[in-house]
Amino acid sequence: MKIHFTSLGCARNLVDSEVMLGILLRAGYEITEELKQADFLIVNTCGFLEVARQESIDTIEMLVKEKKKGAKVVVAGCMVQKYGPGIEERFPGVHYFLGSGDMEKILDAVSVPEQGSSITSARSYLQQGEIPRMLSTPRHFAYLKIAEGCMKRCAFCIIPNIKGPLKSKEENQVLKEFRALLSQGVKEVILIAQDLGDFGKERKVKDGLVHLLKEMLKVEGDYWIRLLYLYPDEITDELIEVIASDKRICPYLDMPIQHVNDTILKAMRRKTSKTDIISILEKLRARMPHIVVRTSLMVGFPGETEEQFEELLEFVEKYPLDNVGIFKYSREEESHSAKLPGHIAEDVKQARFEKLNAKQLEMARRQNERFVGQKLPVIVEGTHPDSPLLMRGRFYGQCPDIDGQVIITDGRKVSAFGERYTVEITGVADYDLIGRVVSPTRKLCLV
Repeated sequence: MKIHFTSLGCARNLVDSEVMLGILLRAGYEITEELKQADFLIVNTCGFLEVARQESIDTIEMLVKEKKKGAKVVVAGCMVQKYGPGIEERFPGVHYFLGSGDMEKILDAVSVPEQGSSITSARSYLQQGEIPRMLSTPRHFAYLKIAEGCMKRCAFCIIPNIKGPLKSKEENQVLKEFRALLSQGVKEVILIAQDLGDFGKERKVKDGLVHLLKEMLKVEGDYWIRLLYLYPDEITDELIEVIASDKRICPYLDMPIQHVNDTILKAMRRKTSKTDIISILEKLRARMPHIVVRTSLMVGFPGETEEQFEELLEFVEKYPLDNVGIFKYSREEESHSAKLPGHIAEDVKQARFEKLNAKQLEMARRQNERFVGQKLPVIVEGTHPDSPLLMRGRFYGQCPDIDGQVIITDGRKVSAFGERYTVEITGVADYDLIGRVVSPTRKLCLV
């Protein structure tokens, strides 16, 4: 029996998809990329924002329409968890529905002859060590989810409604999975959670992330650890020291700040102020001048004035950030912000979005210029889609799928993809760097 798998949404969703794949492969199912060859078509949905829900609906409609005769569609994930009855009513032809906390029941979903569903209150599914996982990423990097759910209550976010409260893995379980990934040849392990800094807090664990990283670094090997999603209020002096203490932790942080105006931050129910954000950035750069900081910013939050938007624009210019994901506020009916006064017109949000994007592109080019002339370790990942004469890779300041890349113009010394090489940076192309391979990288050295 053959399965075709589609994973939508974030990297946290991807890990759940990999667990389902692992369970099915162990049971003897085969993977196919050809939709028409599949006996089961499985989609792991995202329900975070309206645009994500629409993508999920479009994907389900496509699978139901394009599947071969007799094939069955299974729909899983966040949107099922949150909007189960409506989805089941809309797609009566779907064979089985699985909630986001019920991924381990995927084998039941494909083996039962009758239609059904399993959408329980277990909203936060975490992989356990005994459950197999089939990596869908290239062999040299993988995501490691250390927690699910969230203990914060940001005004614009409904993730706690979908995923439930924070639920962290036990430290020993994380270390077990970390070692397992390294044993498979993974060279870059990307830690993910809704907020890494809250790791263990529901168990009253103090400095959980700091302790976890110290234990991970005791594992010998030449690898990278990358940290995704660390809120500014969780970045302590101790954490900064741990990151700076070992070259195996990439000097890279994805630090969502959303805004810098104090009135907007308070309305968003964020725990930081503009002063706090600036202080953290200055501390990070003082301790690690070579650090790369990524963030997310939101325009058009209810009540945002033109002056408050200009303050955000000015901040981006005065305190340049390397990579920025810019979002227009999306009104989610179950969020606190949906009930706030002063919702912004779509054309105003779009204009602010475009203006901030233009400013950030300008600053990204300026930030990237500092790498010209440097020799950086780069994981060469393959040929460039635009030309077989070019190659593409990433240095420590570039996360897969969300950041720019290194465009390699001379890759004659590359003998294998997925390996690190020393690349001399020769130029900048907007968010990307341009360089040539100088030699293989024998030892881990980030700068």
